Amino acid sequence: MSKYKIYIPLLIGLAVAAGIFIGGNLDFQDKSDKLFTSNSKKDKLNRLIDYIDFEYVEDVNTDSIVDVTVNGILDNLDPHSVYIPKEKMKRTAENMKGNFVGIGINFYTFKDTITVIKTIENGPSAKAGILGGDRILEANGQSLLGETNDSLVEKLRGKRYSEVILKVLRKGEPDLLTFNVTRDEVPIKSVDASYMLTDNLGYIKINRFAESTYKEFIDALKDLKNEGATSLALDLRGNPGGFLEIAVNIIDEFLEDNKLIVYTRNKKGDEDRSYATKRGVFENGQVFVMIDENSASASEIIAGALQDNDKGTIVGRRSYGKGLVQREMQLGDGSAVRLTVSKYYTPTGRSIQRSYANGNTDYYDDFAYRVNNGELLDPSKIEVADSLKYKTPKGKIVYGGGGIIPDVFVPLDQKMYNETLSFLERKGYFSNFIFEEIEKDRQAYNAISKQDFFDNFQVDDQMVKDFENYLQIKTRSNIVFVAYRDQAKYYLKATIAEQLYGFGAFYKILNKHDTMIDKVKQLHQEVSVD
Repeated sequence: MSKYKIYIPLLIGLAVAAGIFIGGNLDFQDKSDKLFTSNSKKDKLNRLIDYIDFEYVEDVNTDSIVDVTVNGILDNLDPHSVYIPKEKMKRTAENMKGNFVGIGINFYTFKDTITVIKTIENGPSAKAGILGGDRILEANGQSLLGETNDSLVEKLRGKRYSEVILKVLRKGEPDLLTFNVTRDEVPIKSVDASYMLTDNLGYIKINRFAESTYKEFIDALKDLKNEGATSLALDLRGNPGGFLEIAVNIIDEFLEDNKLIVYTRNKKGDEDRSYATKRGVFENGQVFVMIDENSASASEIIAGALQDNDKGTIVGRRSYGKGLVQREMQLGDGSAVRLTVSKYYTPTGRSIQRSYANGNTDYYDDFAYRVNNGELLDPSKIEVADSLKYKTPKGKIVYGGGGIIPDVFVPLDQKMYNETLSFLERKGYFSNFIFEEIEKDRQAYNAISKQDFFDNFQVDDQMVKDFENYLQIKTRSNIVFVAYRDQAKYYLKATIAEQLYGFGAFYKILNKHDTMIDKVKQLHQEVSVD
């Protein structure tokens, strides 16, 4: 036997052992120079978790400990690096994608029964013939009575193109109705409203920048142009941001070829620059961008890019001040982290990220500080730093270091702004109360034409009183609208309009009483006269 044949099994064994060693230590995201090194920080955390798992005197949910640890680490980085637990990932992903697979209804659990407030326009339920006010009693033979909202969502959603058979109780019908509904993608709208403010001034309100936002926006913009819009009011108030590239695509519709839109810079100094292309469909139109203290991130990218390119007019109050870019990274167990990986800069070189040097608590208390120093009512109270002064190509002075300062300041409307009303609207109290009001005589409400409702319908004092009584029962608190009765009426009318007429109706009502909209109309008139 050859001596080489004797060594072959030994060599194979050594190769296998080496392969196991290398494979066990290999991180495919690591550079080659880290391949044979250990990470003592990672080892320390892993060892601690193992000690708790196997040696601690009582059983402990180490998953929750890991969650706390991850959050603690991120809290020491910046305010916008965040952890997303696996139980929240699906909802978060759907929200940013801009759709989910379901039957397409907004519902309210009324007296233990799932009741349709309205169907999503062109959604599966609307196509099947389900109407507002319908009670859904069964899905595929399973009773839905008394289910929690989460359980109802689970039973009504499913795979795309799968069928669900619904048993429905409808007022005026003696027997239960049966509907075969084919589940499909249902949009989560990011364009809340789109309509003409005047004969040639269009209006679009965007609530966030999801994957679907650009398509929604461009469809709305083209429709407005077909209706005669030569100017646009783009409402980004309260918009917290979203995908950077979606904001870039929207800005591209306003700026000429090769204009710088935004650039990002990472810790190594590497820059990624985005420029406008030739495709813009509104390059010759006048644009007014409305912002406020809750307009952040991608909203600020739009406002900053247009302002720095001397395009249009920024109207409102100083924006939030978020100039950090996050990237979502999976953690292997269904959870993820959105980690800040770079900063973005406007075309003049401004970073509009406000300081977080004093910690996250101080950072998030900034709104209260703005209220207390009077900034929301008086532009002279806005604090700026001369060291962060920049000039646009036409010589306009702009500032970095803490949000976009508008070209035209509009103070907070203290008559319309009321935290109680905003809270009640966000939590669905207006929507649920109005649903019950409409249910008292749905036929009478359905008989009102849309235009007649907008022009002539009035919410009376009795409805406001009924709403106060409803809130006392639901919230166990004595909420009365003595100083804000008219404002409560506007919200009630807007909510009725939304449930009866759908897309955009809510804001079409509220915007009639909006001082910032009035200012935009005034500015537009002045530009038109010039």
